[in-house]
Amino acid sequence: MNAVVDADLLHLISSWLPYQRWFAGKGRAIDAVDVESSSVLLDVGADDVHVRHIVLRVDDVDGGSDRYQLLLGTRTGDVPQRLLHAVIGAADGWAVYDAVHDEEATAALLRRLIGGEDLDTLRFGLLSDSLSPDQRSRVLSGEQSNTSIVYGEDYILKVFRRLQAGLNPDLEITRALADAGSHHVAPPLAWLDGDVDGQPTTLGMMQCYQRGASDGWAMATASVRDLFAEGDLHADEVGGDFGGESERLGAATAEVHAIMARTLTSATAGPEESQATAQQLHDRLDAAVAIVAELAPYAEALRAAYDEVALLSDPVPVQRVHGDYHLGQVLRTQDGWVLLDFEGEPARPLSERTALMSPLRDVAGMLRSFDYAARHLLAERPGQQHLAYRANEWAERNRDAFCDGYAKASGSDPRDATVLLRAFELDKAVYELVYEARNRPAWISIPLGSIERLAAATPA
Repeated sequence: MNAVVDADLLHLISSWLPYQRWFAGKGRAIDAVDVESSSVLLDVGADDVHVRHIVLRVDDVDGGSDRYQLLLGTRTGDVPQRLLHAVIGAADGWAVYDAVHDEEATAALLRRLIGGEDLDTLRFGLLSDSLSPDQRSRVLSGEQSNTSIVYGEDYILKVFRRLQAGLNPDLEITRALADAGSHHVAPPLAWLDGDVDGQPTTLGMMQCYQRGASDGWAMATASVRDLFAEGDLHADEVGGDFGGESERLGAATAEVHAIMARTLTSATAGPEESQATAQQLHDRLDAAVAIVAELAPYAEALRAAYDEVALLSDPVPVQRVHGDYHLGQVLRTQDGWVLLDFEGEPARPLSERTALMSPLRDVAGMLRSFDYAARHLLAERPGQQHLAYRANEWAERNRDAFCDGYAKASGSDPRDATVLLRAFELDKAVYELVYEARNRPAWISIPLGSIERLAAATPA
C-alpha cells in the first residue's frame, strides 16, 4: 500500500471526494480518478505510517477534468482518535486518511520546506532563513476551496486543493507586494510546486501567521448585532460602530491597488475593451438565468446596465486585482488591515483570474460584502424584518466610509465611476445568487434584494 496507489484505493478516494468542501465537481458524476504524480513524504516502517503527496486527475461524465492534491496517509491497526474525522476508508487492511490532519505528516512537510530540497515530483522554495521545524500543527476550519495548516503561532501554510497549471496569483501578488514593502500583506516565507500539464504549478504557500488578528467579517457582523440590539440609536451612535474601520480598510485597499499597478502589469483599456467587458457580463448573466429562475424578472434591467458599459468611450485604467475581495479576506491586526488570498475566484480559469481588470471590481466586491454583513442576519431571522431599515443604514454608512477612505488614499472616488461600479456590483450579486441557490437557498433573498435595488438605480 505504501508503494502504489492501486485501483481499490482510487475507488475509495472517488467515493470520498464529492463530500469534501474543496471539491469543485459537486453535482457532476465522477467517471475516473487517476494519479498523475506521487512522492513519498513520510515512511515510518516501524509504526506502519506511510504518507504520499499525490496529484489526482478527476474526470467527470460530462467530459470535464480537474486536478487535486492530496496528502494520502495509510496506517495499520487502530487510527488515533485525533485522526478519525480524516479517515477516507479502509483498503486491504490499511486505514486510509487525509494526512493534512496528521501532525507527523505536516511536520515532515515543514522540514522539507525549510530544507528547500526537491523530492521526486515536488520542489520547495524558501524565502526566509529563520524558520523553525519545531512547531506543532493544526488545520483551520471553515475554508471552502483550500486547506490551511497553522504551525505554532508563527507560520500558516495554504495548500491549494484544486490545481490549475501555472503560477498561482496568490503567491505571485503577495510576493510582489511584500517585496515592494507593503505592510498590508502577510509576508510569504516559503512555497512548494510541481508540474501540472508540463507547467510548474504552485501547490502551496507559507506566510507569517497573523496571531491575535481579528477577522473582518466577524468584526463587521458584531457591529451589525450591536446596532440591532439598540432600540433608538443610529449606526454611527452605537458602541460597535464599524465606520472608522471601513474607512481605514478603504485606504488600505487603495494603497495595495497602487502598489500592484506600479509593480505588476497595468494598462489603459479603450472602447473595444469596454465592449468586451460588457459582453463578458452578459455571458455570465445568461448562464446565471439558466440556473436561477428567480433572476429572470431582473434580466432586462441588468442587460441595460451592462449595455452602459459597452458605450463607455473614456479610457479605463486596468491592472492586476485581488479578484475575490470581501470582508472574509481581510484581517485587522494591531498595525492595521492585512489583505489575504489574492488567488481570485478559484472556480474561474487561471487566465481569467490573472487578466487585467479595473480595480473597481475589488471595490464592488467589498461593497457587496458590506451588504451581506448587514443583511445575512435578517435571512436567518425571518420574523424580524422590521430591522431591515437598520441593516440598510449600517450598509450604506460603511459602504460610504470605505469609499471615502479609498478616495482619500487614491485621489479618485470610486463612486464617480457610476456605470462601471454599478455593473460590477450587479455582476457580483449575480455570482452570489448562483452560489446561494446551489448551497444556501435560504439566503437567496440577500443577493436578489441587492439586484432589485441596483437594477432600479439610475446611473448619474
